[in-house]
Amino acid sequence: MAKPPVPAAPGDPILALDNQLCFAIYSAGLAFNRLYKPLLDAMNLTYPQYLVMMALWQQDGQLVGELAERLFLESSTLTPLLKRLESAGYVTRQRNPEDERQVQIRLTEAGRALQAQAMACPTTVLKASGQSMDELMRMKDDAVKLRDNFNAFSAGRE
Repeated sequence: MAKPPVPAAPGDPILALDNQLCFAIYSAGLAFNRLYKPLLDAMNLTYPQYLVMMALWQQDGQLVGELAERLFLESSTLTPLLKRLESAGYVTRQRNPEDERQVQIRLTEAGRALQAQAMACPTTVLKASGQSMDELMRMKDDAVKLRDNFNAFSAGRE
């Protein structure tokens, strides 16, 4: 059985900012946002809206609850975002006549056409990363594994 971690002493490098995985991931996220911003501005999208659009390009006609689960968002967070996408003319929202609680999201022609413009995003990320596609895919796989482990750990504490 593993020993419990020893509490850090004042000045211990375990608490040094540059030694923190969470800070490395957080600051990489900020760098991603700076990289994506001009690309997404040209499409009139925010990064969370871009994630919704990618999910819909992959599978159109999803329910709000399905999208929320896929994107690790609360439905209450996703709904205003979807309303803005609808106002921009990229998606439509339609209530299920059989269950008024369910709202289906569908791409419009403009939303589907945006996919061609979005192809610049992964190309730009690959070029800016200075990494090979294989290296980026390994990093992505490691990040997904880390996310899933953290989610499982958090779920076990509830």
